[in-house]
Amino acid sequence: MQIAEKLYTRGYISYPRTETTQYPTNFDLVGVVKLLQHSSEFGDEAKSILHDMNSPRKGNDAGDHPPITPMKLASRNELDGGDTFRVYDYICYTKVMTWQAFAKNELVVPFIVNEKVKINDVRLVESQTGPPDYLTESELISLMEKHGIGTDASIPVHINNICQRNYVAIGGGRTLTPTNLGIVLVHGYQKIDPELVLPTMRSAVEQQLSLIAHGSADYRSVLKHAVEIFRLKFLYFVQNISNMDILFEATFSSLSSSGKALSRCGKCRRYMKYIQSKPSRLHCSTCDETYTMPVKGVVRVYRELKCPLDDFELLAWSNGAKGKSYPLCPYCYNHPPFRDMAKNSGCNSCPHPTCAHSLTLLGVSSCIECDRGILVLDCTSSPKWKLVCNFCDVIINCFDDAVKVNVEAESCDECGAQQVTAIYKAEKTPFKDDITEKKGCIFCFPDFVPLVEKHKAVEMRRGQGGRGRGRSLRGRGGKSGRGRNKPPKDKMAQLAAYFV
Repeated sequence: MQIAEKLYTRGYISYPRTETTQYPTNFDLVGVVKLLQHSSEFGDEAKSILHDMNSPRKGNDAGDHPPITPMKLASRNELDGGDTFRVYDYICYTKVMTWQAFAKNELVVPFIVNEKVKINDVRLVESQTGPPDYLTESELISLMEKHGIGTDASIPVHINNICQRNYVAIGGGRTLTPTNLGIVLVHGYQKIDPELVLPTMRSAVEQQLSLIAHGSADYRSVLKHAVEIFRLKFLYFVQNISNMDILFEATFSSLSSSGKALSRCGKCRRYMKYIQSKPSRLHCSTCDETYTMPVKGVVRVYRELKCPLDDFELLAWSNGAKGKSYPLCPYCYNHPPFRDMAKNSGCNSCPHPTCAHSLTLLGVSSCIECDRGILVLDCTSSPKWKLVCNFCDVIINCFDDAVKVNVEAESCDECGAQQVTAIYKAEKTPFKDDITEKKGCIFCFPDFVPLVEKHKAVEMRRGQGGRGRGRSLRGRGGKSGRGRNKPPKDKMAQLAAYFV
């Protein structure tokens, strides 16, 4: 655009910043072509056009300046050759594009239908797909025009700004290569408010400005509406700026090379690094993605199991030997896959109908203390098995040293909780008849009652006036609704919950 503006100020071409591609009916095209017929570069083509000149095809009249048009003849030496003459040549020479034409030593073979041609060589080439190339300046301009971002006068300014601010760098072939700063900024905006980096945001403002220009909208109303939107977005952005800090810290500080390899990313299948310093997080240097992790506690790989939704390796979080613990998927923890799953939740809050680690298959009953939580079997704690509320701090230790504990589809007729099966080795079975496997309700089955105990942290809560003080586990049984809020076990209900 700088070269085009120089040609314009020197009188060689018309005003270059225009969106119009249609000539007015009174435009003297013949006079323009006559100017070029004496050119040593393309004079013959100009004479040929004058001999049999057709009306140009219809274009778009944007109501600004006419299409870019040569205004006087220039020679290669006059414009010092190089890029200046190339731009001028591109504007004039539309009959034959030299870089698209056949070379003089190439022949166009006149093939005939059903003709047999001798094949010189047959090859099977092995290759693999790759990412698309970076956008060139011209491709970016086309996309900006498509989405209604900027005008002919402002588009080059926008591109120049992102270059000067080091968001992108100009690469070979005039491609725009994002810098680390640009990538981190975009990822940060996507974490906080994705609308800020979508083309629809700027496009919507441009459309409202067009309505003002055409007298279809009131200037003050549009201004008030736009300012209020950006005021609220600014306040929300400031409140969540820590998400941006995490990305900058991981990219531009020594943290990008610190941490220890912990689990595989579900996107690139490479190991992510676990950074334990607050706020703890996982960072994938290949995908340049950062995933927040639970505060405090210990995070470890959970038997190299994978989430069926995104292929990320599951992790087990624990708040100590006698504290809460649960498995979690790093991606689902940051991006909940279901509407009724809160952010920063583990698998014990996931309603996936078939995943072996989900609330749906491991939920036993509604919590005995709070109204919102569900007691979920914690398989990460084996052989120290326990039920953990996915909302409050209730923990129920059970079936110590059992080889396996399963949550069954059948529910208890007395209290509505899901039945469980406990399996022991012969030398460690606690059952009086030396049977190694029994199934029943964890609250009502007499053989299970001695094997179940509450965590003492809950007793501390009771001492502070918590609900249900002094009642035993079994004493809270009956049909008081322990099964209330428990996930459905019926397969059709599971599918309905999954799709809805």
